[in-house]
Amino acid sequence: MINLMAGTLDDPSVFVPTAEVSATTPSLGCMMAANVHICRAGLAECSHLKGEEPMELNANFNERVAIHADGVAWTPSPIPGVDRRMLDRIGGEIARATSIVRYAPKSKFSPHVHTGGEEFVVLEGVFQDEHGDFPAGSYIRNPPGSSHTPGSVPGCTIFVKLWQFDLADRTHVRIDSNKMKFVTDATRPGIEVLPLFHDRREDVSLERWHANTDFHLDAPNGLEVLVLDGGFQEGGDTFTRHSWLRLPKGGGALVTSSASGARVWIKRNHLATPPQAPSLGTSVTLDPNAFSDGEIGRITAG
Repeated sequence: MINLMAGTLDDPSVFVPTAEVSATTPSLGCMMAANVHICRAGLAECSHLKGEEPMELNANFNERVAIHADGVAWTPSPIPGVDRRMLDRIGGEIARATSIVRYAPKSKFSPHVHTGGEEFVVLEGVFQDEHGDFPAGSYIRNPPGSSHTPGSVPGCTIFVKLWQFDLADRTHVRIDSNKMKFVTDATRPGIEVLPLFHDRREDVSLERWHANTDFHLDAPNGLEVLVLDGGFQEGGDTFTRHSWLRLPKGGGALVTSSASGARVWIKRNHLATPPQAPSLGTSVTLDPNAFSDGEIGRITAG
């Protein structure tokens, strides 16, 4: 097994082209048991090495947060052709982050490892990597220690969450929701559910809310909702396509779906404990069998 320390690999959209860093590079401030293509950046580009202050965006998880993302300007990332709308973020270059990311046609990243895991929903277009082509409606979980070379020939937009996994999680999930059926929720009239993922820490699903349905969203351990189609009203706000709502632990909301109903991605129970920025002292064990030849450049033991 190959052991990498957190603080070397993270959100590819914050880095520029590849630089190889030896396992013995002292400025990393951590011991590594491999030589690998690290940040796709010179070391000076990494904020945790430059001493920059970590970013905190919507980092108070005791508060309700609502963002109508389609009205937010895109922010260019250091990668040409990749733009972002940040929703929440804790940390510097290594960050617990929730974002909407847009790939221009033919944009592509260098191979990289997701040390803290990556979860995303394809909102538009087709996301591509060596594992397949994933159209709009796909739900993907790349667990800690996994790697890939993402890109998109036709272009795509994804809703993505980084560094929000149990570091022991090794469960890969690749679901095309277009090929699955929603089931009626017997306890909530007017609502249909398509389960995506469940473990002791969180529950993730798609839901369809029938037109003009009134109901209560309970968030005993926190909740997030992203509108995929249609919309709803809550707390005086009108949520439309790509609007995002986060409710804190112990929160709740009265919701009325729109005249056309709503289709939403929803995550529950993941805010039972206060989220923290990733620690540079956190390690994750990578399985070499998970990598294809050349997948993350050069990996050598010792």
